[in-house]
Amino acid sequence: MARKRPTMKDVAARAGVGFKTVSRVINGEPGVTERTAERVHLAAAELHYRRDMIAGNLRRATGRTDSLGLLVASVDNEFDAALHRAIEDAAQQHRVSIFTGSTDEDPDRERQLALGLLARRVDGLVLMPSPGDLSYLQHEIDLGTPIVAVDRPPHGITVDTVMADSTQGARDAIAHLIDHGHRRVAVLTHLGTLHTAAQRIAGARRRWEDAGLPANDLQVVDGLTTEAEIVQALLGLLDGDDPPTAVFTARNQITTGAVRALQQRGLQREIALMGFDDFGHADLFDPAISVVKQDPGQLGHRATERLLARLEDHSLPVEHLVLGTTLTLRQSCGCGG
Repeated sequence: MARKRPTMKDVAARAGVGFKTVSRVINGEPGVTERTAERVHLAAAELHYRRDMIAGNLRRATGRTDSLGLLVASVDNEFDAALHRAIEDAAQQHRVSIFTGSTDEDPDRERQLALGLLARRVDGLVLMPSPGDLSYLQHEIDLGTPIVAVDRPPHGITVDTVMADSTQGARDAIAHLIDHGHRRVAVLTHLGTLHTAAQRIAGARRRWEDAGLPANDLQVVDGLTTEAEIVQALLGLLDGDDPPTAVFTARNQITTGAVRALQQRGLQREIALMGFDDFGHADLFDPAISVVKQDPGQLGHRATERLLARLEDHSLPVEHLVLGTTLTLRQSCGCGG
């Protein structure tokens, strides 16, 4: 039979003090001598007492739980995982816990997870928005719950946003390929309905048009969600009448699928490859993978700091922060590396 969890009353009895004294010590409130506080902490340790955050939240004047919700597309994506870790580290500096979920870019799943986290009284929410309408969160915003969108702007609500400049990053990638003489380039990406994917497609097309090159020679394929689809799509282009001489992959998982397709044809040294987002061991591939790098650490840190600042001052003006990207040139794009 499971043992009953110790309560503040149990701690008070063990320490020989009143319930209110234990409450003050546990909640870090003044009015208790150092010697009494030590007795309370010792009794709590002996009983293996753990603070009930939900009950404490209901009693505290601030109503805070010292916890934040985080929703990303998928925690098994390397970029999302790095973002998660950055937010967790930034929150930990403020003694705040993080509860995380994966939306799988599914608006219904996103809604269920977001409302579930808010029902558990998280103090705020950081989310990587899916393509769905988030207006159902407006009531929470009106009640003062801070929400920060990261990586993409949300649909249906106006909140602080922290994201990378995907348009310029894609422009830089295509410019580099054009400068290296490529006149037939394939652009492979995930869901074109996602803001980041749409920006990267738009940036690629804009730079192509600025160079005065025929629109049809920039072949865009989107909607690629599995490695099998990525491989099939690129193999189809390579086997066509006018195969691309270079490939721009607009997501880290697209990049690894493209590498597999090029290796199947033995073309990894013949077809230039430039990816968006760095990933682990990209420099160990043969050839090493050139990428447009964004900084998930900075994105996560800035998003967390902004949310915590808004938690302290709800009157702050809405801020849209766009961080730059950098080209990391290795051998896959035809450079010396």
